[in-house]
Amino acid sequence: MPDAATIAYFSMEIGLDEAMPTYSGGLGVLAGDTVRAAADGDVPMVAVTLVHRKGYFRQRLDAEGRQTEEPQAWSPESMLAEMPGRAKVSIEGRDVALRAWRYDVRGAGGVTLPVLLLDSDVPENAEPDRRLTDYLYGGDDRYRLCQEIILGIGGVRMLRALGYDIIRRFHMNEGHAALLLLELGYEEMLRRGLHEVTREVAVAVKPLCVFTTHTPVPAGHDQFPLALVRRVLTDYHGAYDRRAVEFCLDNVLNMTYLALDNSHYVNGVAKRHGEISRQMFGQYKVDSITNGVHAATWIAPSIRAVLDRHISNWREDNASLRYALGIPRQELWAAHQTAKQDLVAWVNQRTGASLFSNTFTIGFARRATQWKRPDLLFHDLQRLLALHRSAGPIQVVYGGKAHPRDEGGKELIRQIFAQVAKLEGRLAVAWVEDYDIAAAKRLVAGVDLWLNTPQPPLEASGTSGMKAAMNGVPQLSVLDGWWVEGCIENVTGWAIGDGNATNDSGIDERAFDAESLYNKLETVILPMFYRDQDRYIDVMRHAIALNGSFFNTERMVDQYLRKAYFR
Repeated sequence: MPDAATIAYFSMEIGLDEAMPTYSGGLGVLAGDTVRAAADGDVPMVAVTLVHRKGYFRQRLDAEGRQTEEPQAWSPESMLAEMPGRAKVSIEGRDVALRAWRYDVRGAGGVTLPVLLLDSDVPENAEPDRRLTDYLYGGDDRYRLCQEIILGIGGVRMLRALGYDIIRRFHMNEGHAALLLLELGYEEMLRRGLHEVTREVAVAVKPLCVFTTHTPVPAGHDQFPLALVRRVLTDYHGAYDRRAVEFCLDNVLNMTYLALDNSHYVNGVAKRHGEISRQMFGQYKVDSITNGVHAATWIAPSIRAVLDRHISNWREDNASLRYALGIPRQELWAAHQTAKQDLVAWVNQRTGASLFSNTFTIGFARRATQWKRPDLLFHDLQRLLALHRSAGPIQVVYGGKAHPRDEGGKELIRQIFAQVAKLEGRLAVAWVEDYDIAAAKRLVAGVDLWLNTPQPPLEASGTSGMKAAMNGVPQLSVLDGWWVEGCIENVTGWAIGDGNATNDSGIDERAFDAESLYNKLETVILPMFYRDQDRYIDVMRHAIALNGSFFNTERMVDQYLRKAYFR
């Protein structure tokens, strides 16, 4: 039987297995790491997501960097166990039946936590309804709303069908699952013998709910016209009619505000993101819990072997990674070289590049969108080539997908390919097509420096640099997101710029940041790497000891337990 103190964790995407394309990027990978850490800590949790039979998409890039998308189909029938429970939701007046597949996440101590993947592809549904759980972030507003009905409302109903009668907290990882609040309100209304959801009912539900917001970018908050909501969401038989105006200001259902209004605890995902969120949502109390990554998942085998020799219990006690300062320098360096040689051979085979394992290697892999500025490194090609010649040779490995409807992101990839063509024969750059978890594991461990160049203050947290730090790879980044907390200059890595959204230098911000990036490479990082190796290895050790020991999901889940789940 489910634990009476169960935490129900809802996320539109969860990265669980390299063979299951149930995630698009950082949000889903974080969700997977969260469940793994909960399993490690024996936290009574059940996770709910959609099955996404056709995945997010498989990225294809031609020689000019033009992105095309293909479905990434997979078969849950061949990998997962079908659960006995059934649920249904009403969409446009039709009953849509749902089943659930179970994926078990096993923790370090042997505890197993279930992830339920909701699926509308069942024989009793009409063909269009069978496709509603196929594509992650696919389709139009109607398709997205249908998916959010299935996740939020259908997710609660599936939990009840499987015996989860008493759930201590419902945790919404972003606003996609916010419609679960309507189902909880409807349940409470029926318990009270009422015919409509009153304010008192909403107040009674609020202590059950936790909401984590991940984006300071307005486009990241789902909104649906009230007319569409009334047409598509046909459950509840008028129970919410008198509250529709309250939930839907300006005739729009904003999923973020629905979650903010009805959650007892709300948090951003880094200290700075908490500050930005409090400015965005001034009438709400928004705390912060900085994201982390799952150490045992993201540390490369060669680095794991070193840690096992020197820090015996680091998997069960991530804080003990602070003892990485005592690892012999050359032992860590040799382990890093093993990871680097693996990456170089893999990239060369996959892309046809000519990378070398003795050349300083920069990694950049994020979703390709304009505010992440992946092209900042190429702002001034002559400056880049000059430092490449004078301070020490460099090579670069890129990865990342643009959302299919993000034409600006697609154009960025094309522009970077055009810049790379100009560098051919002088500075090697490779772009890894169809970047995924498997590629990320190689990249974050095998590069010598992790580069991150977001436009402040738009980076909510960012976890790619945390993964790199776990492997002893320092970061060079704009002071935004988690790096405001993680950067100790010349100790754990280096900062680009001064952390301000504006500067007083009289030049534009992009040029200012590019110049800072080039200066750090030319005068600090490359000389240290090529001519003061012991000092560079000290930065690597500090990246593990100071950043790896804190920016992990073990610490993060502990904070959720204390601040949100059992408070």
